[in-house]
Amino acid sequence: MRKIIFIFISLAILTVGMAMAVDPVPATTETQGISTFTGAVFYGTMTNSESVVWTESNMDVRDNPPLGQNPFGIPLSSFLWLNLNVNGQEIPILAPERQSVMSYTESVLADNGYGEFNEIQALDTGNKVANQDNFKSTEQFDFVAFSDAMGRATTSESIMLDLASQGSDATKRFICPFATGDEGYIPAYCNVYEMGSSFSGSQVSMITQADENHIAKSADVPTQLAYSIGLSGTGSTASWINAHIMEGRTGGHLEFGLGPVDIGPFNLGLDGNLLWNPDTGAPFTNLGTGFMQSVDLTYKEKTTISGTIESFSKSMSVQDAVRRL
Repeated sequence: MRKIIFIFISLAILTVGMAMAVDPVPATTETQGISTFTGAVFYGTMTNSESVVWTESNMDVRDNPPLGQNPFGIPLSSFLWLNLNVNGQEIPILAPERQSVMSYTESVLADNGYGEFNEIQALDTGNKVANQDNFKSTEQFDFVAFSDAMGRATTSESIMLDLASQGSDATKRFICPFATGDEGYIPAYCNVYEMGSSFSGSQVSMITQADENHIAKSADVPTQLAYSIGLSGTGSTASWINAHIMEGRTGGHLEFGLGPVDIGPFNLGLDGNLLWNPDTGAPFTNLGTGFMQSVDLTYKEKTTISGTIESFSKSMSVQDAVRRL
């Protein structure tokens, strides 16, 4: 590392690092827990539907998009971070933002038949560790249509996790003393994952499970999403996973500090960092390019079966983290 020292300003120029991954959003001070249980045995018709859309940010979700707006309406924090130091206390002026969106939908329509339905749903907005869930759903459904009434059952279920960040200061996001990030930063990312299944037919015995966690106090905790289905019956079924992953690297960056300066009872200082992409220009001629995008990955998989289904099972999972287990 090379340092150039001026009277009140020090600049540190660092080199390109490695690609990283998701930094979870921390919980708010007040958290919520929602849980439900449903059990039904029926002759005739049953419907059931659920929907969850949960958006959370380390800053303010009301001004998005774009992330990290400041009072001037310019997303400067994508390449410039500033902190004001007042008597040793650091106050962010321009700070990077990260946001998560979790979505879950489910529907069951069973008509003209005999059926049994059981489900357990649990949602918790608090900080989680690696073996805990922010959301979990387990469902069991059995149905046999009345042969003389053209009965049918139709189900669909999907869970999605969308994660975006302008980057993070790794020194403030890890508990592990050996986790240093990428040249001191967790680079920007924009990742989305979706998993689910569907069924339509006259007879089915199925069980599904969906779970995820993405809210954590530190970046040591991996973000995880999983879905599984086991099924037999008569009809058509499908199960899928879709993913689009865009990850960044730390390019060149300047760390700077101004002060401290005593003004009356206050000791003031200003520090921050400035990011740029070495592929698009030098820091003093092409500012504002931020982190480099170094990964663009698309993954799709879908399985479909029609007819008499003796047995079908599919299990899918994603772990997106700076420190994977």
